[in-house]
Amino acid sequence: MAEDFSKNLVKEYKYWAIYVHSNQGYLGRCVVWCKREDALDLTDATPEEQSELFLVLRDLKEATKKVFQPDWFNYSFLGNETRHLHGHFIPRYAKPKIFMGIVFEDKFYGHNYKTD
Repeated sequence: MAEDFSKNLVKEYKYWAIYVHSNQGYLGRCVVWCKREDALDLTDATPEEQSELFLVLRDLKEATKKVFQPDWFNYSFLGNETRHLHGHFIPRYAKPKIFMGIVFEDKFYGHNYKTD
């Protein structure tokens, strides 16, 4: 992993692990990481990994809806900086969200997300 997410582990599955992303510019942003070391691209996923990935994303979506009530979700599997099969789970919010006294504002809601 380019960034060490290991301290941010949320849940492990047989083929995937969920980590909270250290950049919470989008409240609830997570990384879904394939545990198989030689998996590079989404098309490299085995049928079993593909099936479990959809379970992982559904579980993550439902948990995030319960805790943060986002208005939409973005999913991206880019691999531009980290050459390993992983995806970004980005909850999106139409209005500012306050969590633990911090205001999270999705200034680009309805458009592509930005992490800078």
